[in-house]
Amino acid sequence: MNHMIATFFGIGHMRPAPGTWGSLAALPVAWAIIQLTGFWGLALATALVFWAGYRATEVETRGAANHDPSEIVIDEVAGQWIALMPVAYGAGMMGVDVLRLWPGWIAAFVLFRLFDIWKPGPIGWADRRNDAMGVMLDDVVAGVFAAVITIVLAAVAHGFLM
Repeated sequence: MNHMIATFFGIGHMRPAPGTWGSLAALPVAWAIIQLTGFWGLALATALVFWAGYRATEVETRGAANHDPSEIVIDEVAGQWIALMPVAYGAGMMGVDVLRLWPGWIAAFVLFRLFDIWKPGPIGWADRRNDAMGVMLDDVVAGVFAAVITIVLAAVAHGFLM
């Protein structure tokens, strides 16, 4: 079960770029969660995925030389969901279908992948922890960075284009 959680039900074994596949797989699951439970459901699901991902990653990497094997993508799921939170919140606040905010979905995805690959500042620091918490935490911070910029982009778009 730990392996299924860590690889997000096997998605982490897809090649090339398993992290990108993990982020892509997170999108329809996030959509379903938002449809069923809204923003707060996504927030709770993200916290649960973080906790389960941390535990599964800890088991999967115990005693291994590689602290962050590429097939572990549950961290990308948590980070991607964090990046999507402003979109989910905005849709709920405006009372519209979350897919109407499709530019936000694209921005959240692209920005999360950019920060997860680039690893600037605190994202790189978290990654260099070389433990299960670091595996999860770098993607959480990348998700926060992506969420903040997604909010800024939405403010610019709605302030200047609407």
